[in-house]
Amino acid sequence: MSELPALPDCTFLALRHEGWRLHVTLNRPKVRNAMNFAMVREMIALFEALEDRRDIRAVILRGAGGHFCAGGDIKDMASVRHAEFDASQGEPDPMAVTNRLFGHAAHTINRAPQAVIAVLEGAVMGGGFGLACVSDVAIAARTASFRLPETSLGVPPAQIAPFVVQRLGLTQARRLAVTGGRFDGEAALALGLVHFVCDADELDAQLQQVLKDIHKCAPAAIATTKRLMLDVGAVPLPALLDRASVEFAGAVRGGEGIEGMVAFLEKRPPRWAAE
Repeated sequence: MSELPALPDCTFLALRHEGWRLHVTLNRPKVRNAMNFAMVREMIALFEALEDRRDIRAVILRGAGGHFCAGGDIKDMASVRHAEFDASQGEPDPMAVTNRLFGHAAHTINRAPQAVIAVLEGAVMGGGFGLACVSDVAIAARTASFRLPETSLGVPPAQIAPFVVQRLGLTQARRLAVTGGRFDGEAALALGLVHFVCDADELDAQLQQVLKDIHKCAPAAIATTKRLMLDVGAVPLPALLDRASVEFAGAVRGGEGIEGMVAFLEKRPPRWAAE
């Protein structure tokens, strides 16, 4: 058996591996967990390592100190803005390079084979809003403060805009973009941004219920289903359905499919639900 990829050492993310669950906490509480470029690079490294970690079936994203994430670190951006480069020599703008990092991180999280759960409280702004949009399940405190503030700062929400559109649809995404969208947890539920809303002291109980439900589902089946769903609109439908039929046949003949059907007939939980 090949050795599992090691999870990276992180400075700005606190990791807690708990059996089939990995808790990932954005850990810059003094700045409401604003993401500097180093944190974004840690996210990329972490989720790239998770691509081949089928032992980890759920990843829980949350923030330290009562806030999820206040967006990008303005000080980091300011330092890059003053960096010199020679466009005439074909040198890329460092600001474009660093901005693209977050898009890379969001895309990698979005395509993770694991179930990704975001637990949202306090500030959920900018890039933090984007992280909520690439989660599979989002749980919000009623008092969470969601905001898409980029246009009020004179910049576009460049890297998160596609994920906001995918999550909310074009009409709501456009409204939020041109108004600097600000709303609470109940409004986030109505928009379809989050799936559960509760009081802040009930977040952990709601998380445990979601994890209990995920535990009943087969990990490879989750990964395959996510890939198929995320490719809707990106792959021609006949080709996607052809691929889906092959993947379904492989699943039926594979270990999870056999175990799931035998467990159903024997009226017992499947093996993965007992781990």
